Amino acid sequence: MIRAIVAVDEKWGIGKKNDLLFHLPEDMKFFRQKTLNSTVCMGYNTLLSFPGGKPLPKRENIVICPESVNRDDLICVHTMEDMLAELKKRSGDIFVIGGATFYHTMLCYCEEVLVTKVAADGGAEVFFDNLDKDPRFTCVYESEPVKSGEYSIKFTTYKNLSPIRL
Repeated sequence: MIRAIVAVDEKWGIGKKNDLLFHLPEDMKFFRQKTLNSTVCMGYNTLLSFPGGKPLPKRENIVICPESVNRDDLICVHTMEDMLAELKKRSGDIFVIGGATFYHTMLCYCEEVLVTKVAADGGAEVFFDNLDKDPRFTCVYESEPVKSGEYSIKFTTYKNLSPIRL
């Protein structure tokens, strides 16, 4: 199953200056728990935003890289066609983890989207599609508010009513 996993502010913002909007220990724990031993796929800038530009450990990392980039520590693809072909080979859980353009492109393939909603405005420069206004998606789960650092967050799950199957 392909899922996206993302943390958004109250305006569906996800980042600024190629970084996350908030430091959310509870969300990081949730992200690790969900994605561990799975495949994660992302755009190149998302990879570069990780410490040392290194792939996430204990996960298979598939990254759309510029033509000039090839690496041994992850699976580098150079086109969306190659990304989809690579994902089609996988049988386990696949998580789309960013950035904004890659999320937008992959959303139609995601059966579910795990959205951590932060009750704050993070002053975002880049945004996730507002699933509350997208008729293809319906919210099927919303947790009670949880405190994470100085913020109140809710874990939500959106179901895609008509995902494109690979």
